Amino acid sequence: MADTVIREVASNVWTFSRPFARFGILPVGGRSTAIKLSNGGVWVLASTALNTETKTKIDELGPVQYIISADAVHHLFLGEFKKAYPTAKLIAPAAAVARADKTLNFDGVWGRDPPETTYGFEEDIKACYFSGFKNKDVAFFHPASKTMIEADLLFNLPCTEQYSKTSSSGSVPFLGSFGPSSWLHQKFAASMGEDKAAMKRDVKTVADWDFTRIIPCHGDVVEGNGKQAWLDAYKVYLDPVG
Repeated sequence: MADTVIREVASNVWTFSRPFARFGILPVGGRSTAIKLSNGGVWVLASTALNTETKTKIDELGPVQYIISADAVHHLFLGEFKKAYPTAKLIAPAAAVARADKTLNFDGVWGRDPPETTYGFEEDIKACYFSGFKNKDVAFFHPASKTMIEADLLFNLPCTEQYSKTSSSGSVPFLGSFGPSSWLHQKFAASMGEDKAAMKRDVKTVADWDFTRIIPCHGDVVEGNGKQAWLDAYKVYLDPVG
């Protein structure tokens, strides 16, 4: 049975959610996100396999113009996306490029290109590269749907939706929830920051975006209170005395 949950979470914003266990043990889920741009093209955060059901839906949306890697460790499926959509621009953080298939040619590299570089999707989607975060993540903002998309900056576990087509509950053994307002997530956010000044700058940039929804790669979509979830998870960097 197909295990991918395909859902239009907002107008022109589609998620592709499926099971994934870190180290083959911890269920954290996986998710790709596709956004239909105002020019008719498609922007894809490619974090899961391009299986038949995923490709069918993406092809229905329009021609893929951008294939995006969100951080150092979300690079495994870039090659199959690029093979399927050879004319799409491939853009990733430098840390992902270093780990990715060496045969791939990247059209843009966060952390290597000048900070003011634009890639063509900025009228629809804003990006903030977290140079001070251990995994070198990029956060994205789609103003039209008030949606923020990210990979490892914020988790919202358990990953109920991502395991909804399996016999598993998607819960992390002995942990329960690992959500943005939990003390454990706040400790995680603090520990992943390798450059405190850079983290304060970039956390505030995202906090200033007008979003209500967060689409994480790991865990359930945060609906309605996305901004508060971000403020809770990263308050260590927003606290003026922190």
